[in-house]
Amino acid sequence: MMGLVSRALTATLVLGTALTVSTGALAQYKTLDGKKPLVIGHRGASGTFPEHTIAAYTKAIEVGADFIEPDLVATKDGILVARHEPIISGTTDVADRPEFASRKRVRNLDGVATDDWWVADFTLAELKTLRAKQAFADRDQSYNGKFQIPTFQEVIDLAKKESAKRGRVIGIYPETKHPTFHHAIGLPLEDRLIAQLKKAGWTKKTDPVFIQSFEVSNLKYLRTKTNLRLVQLVDSDDVDKDGNIVLAAPYDKPYDFAVLGDKRTFKDLLTPAGLKEIKTYADGVGPWKPYIVPGKQIDADNDGKPDDLNKDGKIDEQDRVLLPETGLVKAAHEAGLAIHTWTFRSEPKRLASDFKGDPAAEYKLFFGLGIDGLFSDFPEAAVKARP
Repeated sequence: MMGLVSRALTATLVLGTALTVSTGALAQYKTLDGKKPLVIGHRGASGTFPEHTIAAYTKAIEVGADFIEPDLVATKDGILVARHEPIISGTTDVADRPEFASRKRVRNLDGVATDDWWVADFTLAELKTLRAKQAFADRDQSYNGKFQIPTFQEVIDLAKKESAKRGRVIGIYPETKHPTFHHAIGLPLEDRLIAQLKKAGWTKKTDPVFIQSFEVSNLKYLRTKTNLRLVQLVDSDDVDKDGNIVLAAPYDKPYDFAVLGDKRTFKDLLTPAGLKEIKTYADGVGPWKPYIVPGKQIDADNDGKPDDLNKDGKIDEQDRVLLPETGLVKAAHEAGLAIHTWTFRSEPKRLASDFKGDPAAEYKLFFGLGIDGLFSDFPEAAVKARP
């Protein structure tokens, strides 16, 4: 990955330049189309309310997000609902419901035997009896138990209602979650998704919709069915101490590649050849943000352990130092692709040391690099920091 992009600037210069550009008057944005970069409410305003709830989506809209993001999975009776994964113990109270205790079972999810409760084993009516909870233990838990799981139709209806109410277009950014898994269990997502979007009146590239996926085959299929904008997501397993992307199954490649025996990895999708191929079926690319600006740990005393830069007794993102930007934004734009990156979070422990605990500094860096959009758990902070 790092061989295909430039490391011409120091991290200090990149950060300083980005902050200078972002705070000054811009004659034109450095985005692909020259328009203002998009703020996408990641699972709604999921830093405030439990993710993928009407409350979280509404909050994102209220604070100015341009798009809201419903991750889509299918129920037993074939209804698309908004959940981050087809498993639900981490985001609902299902484990506390004795009437559903027997539903817990092991399925294969992208090559990993996973013991949990599965959306596909519940009808919509049954799912509606569950209540959402905050997935992050370090976030506000006071809203747990108050909100239902919304259907995709309810998210569409919300976006349309709020667009009319506020006099601005609010888009939706659905993700097809684990398409290969859903095909294997007889609940494919793609045609269901396209039918609902068509019913909503959204069929054109200019409509306020992006469809995203970490897999490739389903995006290529979707391209044969719709003119709506498609985005190829790019994942990884981790970042090592030196800031290099780490690939490990099942986060090393699109899972359909694993099934098909395709040896290419997520990194390969971001080479010039990979980006050129993406352009044949998609309109944008959505890489994890360390692909754009990585960060490394420091071991100044050479004891073999990362230094605790902020002396808080823990090693986290605050103990990483930014490296130069990789040039991926420029490479994507040269390939004719928009670039939307993820996920931005406001907690200090999730911010590199360069940002000094200020999420606005991170937003300004990425906006200054010319990204076309970003996903944030706290869209209000992103909107305020946007130039």
